[in-house]
Amino acid sequence: MTDRLDQPRDLRLRLRPHYDPETFGRLSERIARFLGTARFLVYMTGFIAVWVTWNVLTPLKFDPYPFIFLTLMLSLQASYAAPLILLAQNRQADRDRVQNEQDRLAADRNQAEIEYLTREIAGLRVAVGEVATRDYLRAELQRLGDQLGSSDRR
Repeated sequence: MTDRLDQPRDLRLRLRPHYDPETFGRLSERIARFLGTARFLVYMTGFIAVWVTWNVLTPLKFDPYPFIFLTLMLSLQASYAAPLILLAQNRQADRDRVQNEQDRLAADRNQAEIEYLTREIAGLRVAVGEVATRDYLRAELQRLGDQLGSSDRR
């Protein structure tokens, strides 16, 4: 809610920070999309290779062999990646649900239009069936001509 100048300010202390859920959701989708790329795998592989090489070959080891700190860093990255991916999946599911509803409504409209056009075409066929067609007139004229020709011969 925006602050209004004609209202006194709320002086309550907020313990939770305010964030825009939509902005956070878009950010989480961007991160989740990046985590699912080959580029991310290459970057992580390079980072781990540099980390291990540094701590094995240089005298300035900040994380010796069992690489406990590296394990902690990877666990921390995974603990943030999983909820971000789930949030992105939930947002995608919401978008899919809205799209499916719109598709269903469009299909219902299309079905109603098809039924209307089918009724119209059936009505036109009935109307055309009552009108003499060119082939029917030719056949009748041919029949009458044949009858006249046969009556003249008698």
